[in-house]
Amino acid sequence: MTISRPADRYASFRGIDCEGNAKIVIERILALIDNPANGNALWDRFRERLAEAGKLGARKADELCLACSHTYYIEELFEDASDEIGLAALRRLEDECC
Repeated sequence: MTISRPADRYASFRGIDCEGNAKIVIERILALIDNPANGNALWDRFRERLAEAGKLGARKADELCLACSHTYYIEELFEDASDEIGLAALRRLEDECC
């Protein structure tokens, strides 16, 4: 049995690389939470949900959905780390895709 991904659910974002924008934010998050000083139960669960998002089958939140649904926590993480690149990427994601 072959399981395929559904058609692009984000058709309203045509011409905007929302998946690419989310990937940048996710990469910045992972780089920060890999440091034990920045980790906590929230980010442990976020990492688990991120791993689930890559699995095919039952509908799970994808990277874009996860990033958009955690913007306040992500913003706090980036601010605490003085990650200006992460903050800019998050603002772009929020403005264009969330």
